[in-house]
Amino acid sequence: MNLVEALRKPEGKTLEYKRDLSSPDGLLKTLVAFANTAGGILAIGIEDKIRRVTGVRDVLETEERLANLIADSIKPRLVPDIEVVPWRKTQVLMVQVYPSPARPHYLERLGPEAGVFVRLGSTNRRADEAQIDEMRRFGQSESFDEQPIPDLNSEVLDFRAASELFAPVRKLAPSAFRNLRVTTELRGREVPTVGGFLLFARNRFNRFPDAWLQAGRFAGRDRTRILDSSEIRGYLPHAADHAIAFVQKHLSREAVIKGAHRIDRWTVPMIALREAIINAIVHANYAEKGAPIRVAVFDDRIEVENPGILLFGLTIEDIRKGVSKLRNRVIGRIFHELGLIEQWGSGIQRMTAACEDAGLSTPILEEIGSHFRVTLSTIQTGPIRTDPVDQSILHLLEDGLGRSTAEIAQTISLSPRATRTRLSDLVKRGLIVEVGTGPKDPRRQYFRAER
Repeated sequence: MNLVEALRKPEGKTLEYKRDLSSPDGLLKTLVAFANTAGGILAIGIEDKIRRVTGVRDVLETEERLANLIADSIKPRLVPDIEVVPWRKTQVLMVQVYPSPARPHYLERLGPEAGVFVRLGSTNRRADEAQIDEMRRFGQSESFDEQPIPDLNSEVLDFRAASELFAPVRKLAPSAFRNLRVTTELRGREVPTVGGFLLFARNRFNRFPDAWLQAGRFAGRDRTRILDSSEIRGYLPHAADHAIAFVQKHLSREAVIKGAHRIDRWTVPMIALREAIINAIVHANYAEKGAPIRVAVFDDRIEVENPGILLFGLTIEDIRKGVSKLRNRVIGRIFHELGLIEQWGSGIQRMTAACEDAGLSTPILEEIGSHFRVTLSTIQTGPIRTDPVDQSILHLLEDGLGRSTAEIAQTISLSPRATRTRLSDLVKRGLIVEVGTGPKDPRRQYFRAER
């Protein structure tokens, strides 16, 4: 364990400092929270606010006392790595805790319900019933939305609505529900899974009253006054489009006119907004009660918030790197089949790249209470970013004359297919506009977006 590397960082989800063992209760809560969430390092002998190394007196005696405290106080048994690390004329105890397959761990004196803690930012929070249940399922490699609903039958699902959703992709046979885990067999009966019920049940709000999206437009930069709101209660695969339409109604935009066509360029890339909303739907913890998924539009930003912290073992740094664990496997599978999810684990990176390419700040990712929030800025802070190939396309279109895909492909020395991919991305980012009757129009042309 590298003490110098640790000291460069403030306390957070996977790091905490303690001066000594004078308050063992807080220290033990931290170790439990680390084990239950994403692991972490506890450094003893460092003042937490200023990160001043005070060291540990009688370090071997302190190490033994700490090991006994952990063994006697935490259940199931937790065995972290404890290391004595020299620092100048003193020594520090560093305790490495790994994400535990035996979670939920708890403080024995508080019991298996009140003694379970999770790590949120640099704080330890008592886990609620939904989080404890999710830990147990996670340890058994089960997802909440794969569980059967034994008192219902498959007739509660709207097969017609599902078929219409799948029509652009493939014809949906009744047996497909089982293959997609929308239904499952239980004691010789076909019953819906939780995911199938959330996706396609006509009366899903009877059991999951918070399985909807709440959208709001607020005046200014806080929630003091709301100007407009919408309750999006349609089937979840349609919800993202409805939420995007609400946001578009309230975003400032620039109209680009080419001939008889009008193209709107939004202050936030639609690909980033779409990724944020779809991630919220797919990764929400629907077992939690009390709040729907929320999309809030302010003068300077858009916030997309879903119930449920990151799945156990994940940190915000992990998901920025593309590491992904799917909380809702049934919902995720359906969204992937419908083309709403392109590639597992790439959503956050795609959202970030779209914002940075548009000259916006990197999206803010936060765990707040028992929720996860993505904040997209609508204020441009830098130049629009392009690579040399994109720059060649934009330079070609600088004269205001439209060009076909074939003409552009010849100029940049790429195949028509690779060129179409480039052009589609530049359209999504609002850098160029497409004029034609549709994506299959062979005579469509591309123009530089006016700024």
